[in-house]
Amino acid sequence: MDSRLLALNADITTLAIDAIVNAARPSLLGGGGVDGAIHRAAGPELLAACRRLGGCEPGDAKLTPGFALPARYVIHTVGPVWRGGGHGEAALLASCYRRALFVAADRRLASVAFPCISTGAYGYPFDAAARLAVDTVAETLALLPEIERVLFVCHAERDLAVYLRLLAGRPL
Repeated sequence: MDSRLLALNADITTLAIDAIVNAARPSLLGGGGVDGAIHRAAGPELLAACRRLGGCEPGDAKLTPGFALPARYVIHTVGPVWRGGGHGEAALLASCYRRALFVAADRRLASVAFPCISTGAYGYPFDAAARLAVDTVAETLALLPEIERVLFVCHAERDLAVYLRLLAGRPL
């Protein structure tokens, strides 16, 4: 696996990095989980900036400044709601990771941190989402040498163990 890929157990809102990715709602106006935590940590300016973006379609990504966050930017992406796997969920989730990386590369950002998109309230099975995330990011990084480091930020030790196995190339 690409040595530019790392996994850690951390609070994504505390990372001093070029960009953190927000697992956002289509409105981009905040919510629960990672989305709510990022909005709270960034301050009210983030909400104002998101209002100007006019929302985001599932699978797409949009950029705002990080405001009060240690990260310079927030890349907002909207993952799919899990409906059993037969409604294009995998393609939409892969698009979230790809689009976020291309947004970062367009801004010449060298480091990006991702949460595990769609696995909370949207119900995507964690192991499948993690595998898709690692595979998609590794494939996309081959096209984007300017991105030097991608972090998969986990909220729990069990989640971190899944990512570490995937990054080491061992099957789940």
